[in-house]
Amino acid sequence: MEISFTKLSGAGNDFVAIDNMGRGLTADKNRLARALCDRHFGVGADGILVLEPSADADFAMLYYNADGSFGGMCGNGGRCSAVFAHANGIAGTTMRFEALGHIYRAEILDNGVRLWMKDPVVPHKSISVDSCGRAWVCHPVDTGSPHVVVFTNDLAGIPVAEVGRSLREHASFAPAGTNVNFVQALGSGDIAMRTYERGVEAETLACGTGSVASSIIACLEHGMKPPVRVHAFSGDTLIVNFRISGDTITDVVLEGPALSLFSGKTLYDETSGRISV
Repeated sequence: MEISFTKLSGAGNDFVAIDNMGRGLTADKNRLARALCDRHFGVGADGILVLEPSADADFAMLYYNADGSFGGMCGNGGRCSAVFAHANGIAGTTMRFEALGHIYRAEILDNGVRLWMKDPVVPHKSISVDSCGRAWVCHPVDTGSPHVVVFTNDLAGIPVAEVGRSLREHASFAPAGTNVNFVQALGSGDIAMRTYERGVEAETLACGTGSVASSIIACLEHGMKPPVRVHAFSGDTLIVNFRISGDTITDVVLEGPALSLFSGKTLYDETSGRISV
């Protein structure tokens, strides 16, 4: 099966996008995601974005993690999907797309993409979790994907792979698990963030829904005011804005860079689950 694709990057979070508006892609998407995302035998990515028709929006975005699992909402993936949809004539500079039954709005800017997110679910309580020889104060937030936010004064010194994996799989967040964001306050309105992403099962260079979660906790628990500038591990900056009324968060907007890197075609063997040029 020949598959056309585009490789995109949202602040360092990278994706392989496929236009399936004609419903021609019949391959098992879970296996296909594993093949395309493989960084040694595939294109290499944190996940794949499959754009399909929607009865209620310009398109539907289906996101699959690098391990083949079906993902929740992906903020950087959503912004990359907007760039891909605009470049391929699927949508204009402003658009609506469906993901997990929710309709999102996006706008192409001169220097990136602005994405209106769904209102988050914030339990407003921290959880102390024993892991890797110490207790970690975790703040759960659901921004379309489950996250916990952990503040630290030594972001560079955190063993993200070890601690992130342990917290991601901890019984406190069973059965689905969680994404884990380690955050350091840099000053008024600025935070630095490193994320261990479930489904990728590794640290990624950026995380859009994690940036939203981290910004919300920075405001609710650490007195920051929106907008919050999130300095990703990639070196790029994402801007998160929202309204706060008491403990209620609404009108969340995620803004930042989203780039189309290259396009190509590959042959996918459904029997072996491998790809070749």
